[in-house]
Amino acid sequence: MSRALPSKLSALLLALAFGATSAYAGDPVRIGFVGTSLASVPIVVAEAKGFFAAQGLDTKLMPFESSQPIALAIASGDADFGTTGLSEPFFVLGHQGTLRIIGGDTVERKGFHGLGFVASNQAYAAGLTSVKALGGHSVGITQPGSPLEFSLALVLEKYRIDFKSVRVMGLQSNSNVASALTGNQVDAAVMSSANLYAIVNRGGAKQIGWLDEEVHGADTSGTVTSTKFANERPETVHRFLAAFRQGAQAWDAAFLDAQGNRADQANAPEMIALVAKGLGQPEEVVRRGITYADPEARIGVADLQRMLDWYEARGLQKFHVDAATLIDMRYAKLADQR
Repeated sequence: MSRALPSKLSALLLALAFGATSAYAGDPVRIGFVGTSLASVPIVVAEAKGFFAAQGLDTKLMPFESSQPIALAIASGDADFGTTGLSEPFFVLGHQGTLRIIGGDTVERKGFHGLGFVASNQAYAAGLTSVKALGGHSVGITQPGSPLEFSLALVLEKYRIDFKSVRVMGLQSNSNVASALTGNQVDAAVMSSANLYAIVNRGGAKQIGWLDEEVHGADTSGTVTSTKFANERPETVHRFLAAFRQGAQAWDAAFLDAQGNRADQANAPEMIALVAKGLGQPEEVVRRGITYADPEARIGVADLQRMLDWYEARGLQKFHVDAATLIDMRYAKLADQR
């Protein structure tokens, strides 16, 4: 027998082993999300429960401080998917054809809290004890032209408060908003439930309202990818959305009864602990700020158009956008009637 045979056989076996490993390696995807927001629960749950892995995806989760940088990261190719507030920069990039909406995310629903309003201790003591009293005050948000500003506008409109009477301050990150509140540099703020409770629980501000109690069904966030990725890797997009929807459904099931009403189920503590760990938040913060994720990741076209029209009317964008043109109907499901 030739001495070369064992070495050739070894090389063949190594090649086969390497080939097998490569064949079963996960499809790499990078997912952007706001790392302190409960709007990210479908991603956190899908990752922790192995739903992404079961779809053959090798995921890298990328936490951000606010929503606007997520859209920019996807547009630049630094991230592949993201759940993000549908902000003015997204609409610009979507109008240019760079980004596409492939699904929804969390929505406001009775018994669940997505976005809320807080007042600084000083402003609260001076009478700012409800959203009805926001006129004439300064309000901190992460960025202008974001769903936080639009949500504020919806509530002001409800109470016939002139938007121009409120001084909106873009502070770039949730940590900056929290610091401005505790330092009495702003009178109030619009925050996601997790960020809101993180400051309220330590006595840094007072909670004065919830968006879901003021405006039912407001849909201000979505799941997005780049047009390039959607065109070139359709199977990956489908598998990502399948896992994402599983995550949303698993989360909702822990907090709804058989009639669809808000009611903690037996596995609610497990899900709260799982998300608290994934977001680096205390369990009490997650428990008090349970959000609702659309189980099919549907996107509301009418809500989206209303937001676009508001941005246009405010002069935040210089062009008209038809909401339907931003949605990739190869992947998205619509939900204008929930």
